[in-house]
Amino acid sequence: MKNFHFVMLVFAIVFLSVGVTAFALAFGNEKAVDQGAFDRKEFEKLYAAFDTLNNGYFQEVDQDKLVNGAINGMVDALDDPYSDYMTVDEAKSFHQSISSSFEGIGAEIQEQGGFIVIVTPIKGSPAEKAGLKPNDKVLSVDGKSIQGMSATEAVTLIRGKKGTKVELSIQRPGMEEALSVPIIRDTIPIETVYGEMLEDGIAKVQITSFSENTTKELIETLNELQGQGMKGIVLDLRHNPGGLLERAIEISSLFVPEGKNIFQVEDRNGNRKEVKSKGSKSPNIPLVVVIDKGSASASEILAGAVKESANVTLVGEKSFGKGTVQRAEDFADGSNLKFTTEKWLTPNGNWIHKKGINPDYEVTLPDYASLPVIDPDQELKLSSSSPQVKVAQQMLKAIGFDPGREDGFFDEQTKSAVEKFQAAENLEVDGVLAGSSTVKLMENVREMLNKNDTQIQKASEILKQQLGNK
Repeated sequence: MKNFHFVMLVFAIVFLSVGVTAFALAFGNEKAVDQGAFDRKEFEKLYAAFDTLNNGYFQEVDQDKLVNGAINGMVDALDDPYSDYMTVDEAKSFHQSISSSFEGIGAEIQEQGGFIVIVTPIKGSPAEKAGLKPNDKVLSVDGKSIQGMSATEAVTLIRGKKGTKVELSIQRPGMEEALSVPIIRDTIPIETVYGEMLEDGIAKVQITSFSENTTKELIETLNELQGQGMKGIVLDLRHNPGGLLERAIEISSLFVPEGKNIFQVEDRNGNRKEVKSKGSKSPNIPLVVVIDKGSASASEILAGAVKESANVTLVGEKSFGKGTVQRAEDFADGSNLKFTTEKWLTPNGNWIHKKGINPDYEVTLPDYASLPVIDPDQELKLSSSSPQVKVAQQMLKAIGFDPGREDGFFDEQTKSAVEKFQAAENLEVDGVLAGSSTVKLMENVREMLNKNDTQIQKASEILKQQLGNK
């Protein structure tokens, strides 16, 4: 294999907006809204309603709230979870999402059918450590129902200062009872690329989102791994909610030959524009991309581009399915209107919205990968019965300490399994799961999953075959 060096591509950078979530998801140009006066007949009814309430309501009204409510009503009428109006405070939080860091739980969310749904937790975030998963519905925040709220309103409640606690009530698909998930907020750094060498010259590179510095981070990581003998790349886009469009174009251009399509954009009149690879000194090196249901938006652009324009194999699960483009426009007072302007399609013209991208090899993770977090503050002990006990039993079995049952009842055999686990980990042996024992149990499950990551294993196997055929 020839030596190569990843070269940073130079692009005209346009400021790009984030999505209707706690972190960057959507994309588009940002400009100021024209503040010229409107004198149109269709607004007469709106003006009349404002004057009627302002002058005749039995209490004095907040005029700003009326105006904000009217704009919210127009946006809600679009029935589009990716279009949103943000007040001054909400817009400020929105813009912070593309900075170098922010404080919160680190989870991408969106509104779906009146519910706030987790798109994906950010790697290493409190949300990930707490066990939040894609498609979890957030029912309440600190006991307050958020059903019917916009994603921006929900973000305002969920975010908070580092070190403070927030408790989410979660409804997970396939589970009857809601889960109470306590999370300690933290600073969420926007580090987006993680690389490591596996074996036989195969490198795993994970991109967690497409932020301002992602291309630079990726090139530095690839150059470092090349120096360690990289012969093939597993590009991990799992739990990647997307981000800045320009970053997706730059990174796709590293792997898609110059002049080939990365994606297409279609406007409301059906006019299409092709976005082509900028070209790069891209290496002739085998690549396999791993996706899952948390791979959305810009990560789907990259996956679709390499699949259809560079014949790259996709492994994992069907992606999220977000095929629209948004633009954010700031008002003079600092509030913000974000709305969908176009749809994007794969190089071959496929619109993946609400459908997702199917992998070439569908591979699921072990069942224990979807287990929720256990609250370390709760004591799980002999004769107790709860959904948390059931989860603990499943975790114990996954790491080789069979509790004898998995129905949520803590019996003598479950206690014995806990005691054996505690002894093996040099913990206090009392047969009670709480505090450090609970934390250690969850850590062991995460470590077990890292060792038995079936999706990465399949991608590596495909790469080995490709390398062997060279």
